[in-house]
Amino acid sequence: MAEDEAVFHRGEAAIVHDGLEPDTEYTFHGVAFRTLPRPPGERLATFATVNDVHFGEVECGLLDGIDIGPVLRVEPGEDPYPETMNRGAVAEISAIEPAAVVAKGDLTTHGAVEEFESFLACYGPAFGDRLHYVRGNHDAASGADFASDAPFSVPLPGVTLAVLDTVIPGAANGQVGAEQLAWLDDLAADSDQPILVFGHHHPWKPGSATREPGYFGILPDDAEKLVEVVARRPVIAGYFAGHTHRNRVRRFAETADVPWVEVACVKDFPGAWAEYRVYEGGIVQVHRRISTPEALHWTERTRAMFAGFYPQYAFGTLADRCFVVGVNAQRL
Repeated sequence: MAEDEAVFHRGEAAIVHDGLEPDTEYTFHGVAFRTLPRPPGERLATFATVNDVHFGEVECGLLDGIDIGPVLRVEPGEDPYPETMNRGAVAEISAIEPAAVVAKGDLTTHGAVEEFESFLACYGPAFGDRLHYVRGNHDAASGADFASDAPFSVPLPGVTLAVLDTVIPGAANGQVGAEQLAWLDDLAADSDQPILVFGHHHPWKPGSATREPGYFGILPDDAEKLVEVVARRPVIAGYFAGHTHRNRVRRFAETADVPWVEVACVKDFPGAWAEYRVYEGGIVQVHRRISTPEALHWTERTRAMFAGFYPQYAFGTLADRCFVVGVNAQRL
C-alpha cells in the first residue's frame, strides 16, 4: 500500500488499485484500509532496496537447529528460484526508474565469487552505476571480501543514503565498529538533508530484558553505540536492514519516532523489495511483493515453510511494510 495505490494478492494473482487519494479510507475485496498520507512538498527522488537475494541457494526451509519442514526445491526444468525471484525484482524496480538501488547483504549463499558474479550479472546491466551493494554474513562465510567497501554514502535529491558494513566474517551476527560509527557521526554532523542508514544486520534493542552475547543481529555493545549516534544526530531519519527475512518496524525510546526497519527477503515468501518515495517533508516506504507470475508461483509454494508458520513470521503487519518516515526541518 502507498499514498495512491493498494495491491492485493489472491493466490498467484496480483490485483492493483491505483489512482487512490492519500490518507483516505477504502474497502476493496472485503478489506478496509487507509492509504498512507502523502508527505508535504515536492517529490524529489525515488529509490529501491533489496536484501537476502541468495544467489546459489537450491533449498528453502532449512534453518540450523530447526527441522520441521518442508524443505522446498524447484521442479525439474524450472530455473533456480534465486534467478526467478531476482529477475522479477529487477523488472519491477526498473519500472519505477529509481535514482539508486541498494542491495543490503546476503547477495550470495555460500560466499562464492561465482554467486557474486551472478548477482552482478542480474542487477548490473539494469542499473549500472545506480547499483550500490554491501555484504551480508553469507557473503563473508568462506573468507571472501567482495562487497566490503562500506561505509559509503549515496547523495540523492532530498536524502542521503548511508551504507554500513555490519558483517563479522565467518559469523552470523553483526557489528558496527568505532571507525564506522565515527564516519556516520561525521556524515550526520555535516548533512543538510535527512540521512537513511542501511546495513545487513538489525540491532539489538537497548534495554531488552536479556543481553544476549550471541544475538543474531548487531551485538548489544555495538547496537547501543549505533543507537547513541542516531539519538545524537536527529538528521538520521531511519535504519533499514535485512538478515531476518521478515518485515518488522521497531522504535526505541532513545530515538523516539525513528524507525528501525527489517525488510523481507527476495528469495522466498513473500518475495519482497522496498520502494522509497522522497518528498520534501517525509519519505514513504512501500513494500512490494514481487508479482511476476513465476515469482508468485514460487512464493505461494514457500508459504508452507516451517510447518506453515512462515507467513505469520515473515509478512508482518501492514504497518511493518508500508509507512511514512517523518522529516522535521527543525532537526536539520
